[in-house]
Amino acid sequence: MRAVTWQGRRDVRVETVPDPKIEQPTDAVVRITSSGLCGSDLHLYEVLTSFMTPGDILGHEPIGVVEEVGAEVPNLRPGDRVVVPFQIACGNCWMCGAGLPTQCETTQVTDEGMGAALFGYTRLYGGVPGAQAEYLRVPQAQYGPIKVPDGAPDDRYLYLSDVLPTAWQAVRYADVPPGGSVAVLGLGPIGDMACRVAGLQGAEIVLGVDLVPERLRRARDRGVETYDLRDFDGRADLVEALRDRTDGRGPDAVIDAVGTEAHGSPAGSLAQQAATLLPRPWAVRLAEKTGADRLAALYTALDLVRRGGTVSLSGVYGGMASPLPLLTMFDKQIQLRMGQANVRRWVNQILPLLDDEDVLGVDDFATHRLPLAEAPHAYEIFQRKEDGAVKILLRP
Repeated sequence: MRAVTWQGRRDVRVETVPDPKIEQPTDAVVRITSSGLCGSDLHLYEVLTSFMTPGDILGHEPIGVVEEVGAEVPNLRPGDRVVVPFQIACGNCWMCGAGLPTQCETTQVTDEGMGAALFGYTRLYGGVPGAQAEYLRVPQAQYGPIKVPDGAPDDRYLYLSDVLPTAWQAVRYADVPPGGSVAVLGLGPIGDMACRVAGLQGAEIVLGVDLVPERLRRARDRGVETYDLRDFDGRADLVEALRDRTDGRGPDAVIDAVGTEAHGSPAGSLAQQAATLLPRPWAVRLAEKTGADRLAALYTALDLVRRGGTVSLSGVYGGMASPLPLLTMFDKQIQLRMGQANVRRWVNQILPLLDDEDVLGVDDFATHRLPLAEAPHAYEIFQRKEDGAVKILLRP
């Protein structure tokens, strides 16, 4: 089959690799019809390269058709149309029962001290082949895949794999009071969708911050009050403007949908770039002990949120030695919540919103739909924020 493989920093290629097959009785094989390109994939493209191996298959946002099932997958059969969550979980352990499939005790990558295995996301999360491919082996298929109706376009349900539950959890974790205010930092796919979800869940004031014109326009067209970072003279100027909009206190909640590659963090950016130039064993040890994030977005969130408010992190962070202003956080009594989205926990709440009314605007959420063969180009324009690329779907 053809698949998108990682070969080095900013180097992805579409190559022929062995077809997946049933390896365990709880496996399924799914023929992929569409697979999303996620901002988290860009972290592998640019920053987390020390944990990658040439030939790793990328991607974790698939929808497709079941081709084959193992003997212990009673709920699926060939021909079923399914969305596959990005995390791999059993559905039976204590963590899954607690609504935390990202911490599944069956698939935890204990050798690395990490949570549940993920598709296409480095050896830290199990080195499981990803979904930007023609076919995907799905472990724990008795629990993970979500059946969706035949006939509806892929775009209607594909985002259940990651974007929708990640945005939904970000808003739920933000704990915005009814009629309250929330600021969303970063209007990429997750931030954009989080703004939509926040309004749907009852936030009266939704403020979106970014510096990419296309992203700002998309959010503004959905009724979000947008703020262009380029119009402000530093973080303090932006924070003052958003505080003025929220009675001088700051928003009740701030969602950081940016993560480790934030603009405006020159020291963190330099450290990340330098790490990619080291020999791989050195780079791994450095990342595991002293890795740093670009923290401009997180620092902005902590400055901006009102006293007693909540900061919700959906952007991925990976620095083991990233400094935090604990004095400020403690003094402001900030609540901080974060983590990978627990997809199956939220699916039943999201599914009713994917009817023909399309209140979340999923049908036209993608800006680009490209053949799998054009994946290198897709990564390039997404990473550079060119050609209005906000959300890209790859189709084998």
